[in-house]
Amino acid sequence: MLRGIKTLAIRMEKSQQNAFEIVKYLESNALVDKVYYAGLPEHEGYSISKKQSSGFGAMVSFSVKNKSTVEKILNNVKIIAFAESLGGVESLITYPIVQTHASIPKEMLDKLGLDDRLLRFSVGIEAAEDLISDLNQAMEHD
Repeated sequence: MLRGIKTLAIRMEKSQQNAFEIVKYLESNALVDKVYYAGLPEHEGYSISKKQSSGFGAMVSFSVKNKSTVEKILNNVKIIAFAESLGGVESLITYPIVQTHASIPKEMLDKLGLDDRLLRFSVGIEAAEDLISDLNQAMEHD
């Protein structure tokens, strides 16, 4: 634990830098419907995050326009792992509707805005351009 704490700041800095790059990519992608990231000024938690934190972290959620894009991403990412975990050095993508939120009743999911087009991305410390390239090739995979 002590060894990990010593490098935590630099790891978080890199993950957060990557998250900003990925958010820019996702916002410009025609297959993406909406990007949720506390570092975006239009995010409902932006002001409080800015007051309470020194950064916005490396968790990014996004909705795609078609459920088929979710399947493409999950089946074809190569660098990004499809797994449930948060905050590691490796990038992970989760599909809340069938993983972390699978036992939540549909009416609650609807109230929370969770549907079958939403993905959560815990951004790691790999090169941002590699992560973007991986997402891109997965989304365009036939």
